[in-house]
Amino acid sequence: MLPELLTSIPGPRSKTLAAELRAHESRNVTYVSPGFPVFWDRAHGVNVWDVDGNRFLDLTSGFGVASLGYTPEPIVHATLDQAARLYHAMGDVHPTAEKVALCRKLSQLTFEKWDLGPGKAILTNSGSEAVEAALKTAFLATKRRGVLAFTGGYHGLGYGALTVTGRSMFRDPFSAQLADFATFLPFPDCQHCPFGATAREPAACLPECLNTFLVQTENLLRKGDIGAILVEPVQGRGGEVVPPGWFLPLLRSLASQFGALLIFDEIYTGFHRTGRRFACDRWDVRPDIICLGKALTSGFPLAACVGREKIMDAAWPESTGEALHTSTFLGNPLGCRMALASLEMLEAEPWSERVEKLGAYLEKGLRRLRSTSKRWGWTRGLGLMRGIEINDEKGYPDAAGAGRIVEAMLARGIIILSGGVGQNVLSFTPPFVISEEEIDFALEQLHLDGITK
Repeated sequence: MLPELLTSIPGPRSKTLAAELRAHESRNVTYVSPGFPVFWDRAHGVNVWDVDGNRFLDLTSGFGVASLGYTPEPIVHATLDQAARLYHAMGDVHPTAEKVALCRKLSQLTFEKWDLGPGKAILTNSGSEAVEAALKTAFLATKRRGVLAFTGGYHGLGYGALTVTGRSMFRDPFSAQLADFATFLPFPDCQHCPFGATAREPAACLPECLNTFLVQTENLLRKGDIGAILVEPVQGRGGEVVPPGWFLPLLRSLASQFGALLIFDEIYTGFHRTGRRFACDRWDVRPDIICLGKALTSGFPLAACVGREKIMDAAWPESTGEALHTSTFLGNPLGCRMALASLEMLEAEPWSERVEKLGAYLEKGLRRLRSTSKRWGWTRGLGLMRGIEINDEKGYPDAAGAGRIVEAMLARGIIILSGGVGQNVLSFTPPFVISEEEIDFALEQLHLDGITK
């Protein structure tokens, strides 16, 4: 359904709640301005209603979580049934059958699907923790402390995940307390080439860039202290950046050659978001460890680190009653049940085909938008994970302009986010159940005169 605005945005109830939140929450958490935020009350499909009764079209899937749309009946029924029966257990002491079933399912969808034998999982409460579990696994397996990560990468804000996150705005305030085990290389971005080439589409990447990257990476790996290569196959919060076709295959080859583990952070890209079950499937490249989350449960804080059985068993000793990596809510039965219901829905329909088709439709619309003003910059992404840059009159990244568009779109009934390293990329990650009509409506609102001024 398309939005039908009922009151001013934000409405009076949202404004009251914003004032209360400012009084009682750390001021660094929630951005508050005269036109932002609205407070959600309920949601269904691609629509969100706020506490003032306004209906919005959500182009974010709630940070990429609600890929199946909000409140799909099978997941609601599974949640209510599980909550009425058992919503907490002792996940690493006396677990539930739901935990067993989820670990088995994750193995089937990853390493077994890739014909690499069984996988073994560590369930976690967040994507950040899943990344940290993967880093611990790599250290235990290789006995090497170093991690090769990439500029623009986002892996979470816990101290371990923050150490390998390539975003200075998050790292710099805490740099004095971060360890020094991460080494960063440029993430190949053909539209803003870190090797000095002229901007171009990823498919046209120059051989010189590959050779430059190869030399840099080989020189680092030859030192023998890097035990893991951690990468997002497509950068999400970095601005929907798609690497050139040589990138992931080269990382796989180098990791195998130098004895490092290849870790894919598919927390954002996993489960059909890019038009494949996993983004790495597009390049037929297989990791040693994969981190999953967001759409995994469709709305419950649960994520997973899944590794090849041989690697996981070599890294982690048999439990003697006290786990080296665990948490109070590990394998929460409510989260596991929601994940199982979500995965059943995600596997029941050809979502990748739908996402690929709708993604191409959205991309075509964004390119048309780009032709209307030089303020619209590069478009990029895969599937229903798309972005378009906002630039100033001189062609430089315009973070403030992107922020103004986010607020203006909210007043027009559309929820959208800005991201990217320069905070100037409008990000589109809508639920898979969005229609072409709803995509057209959103693009029409962006096209209105004055929206980029």
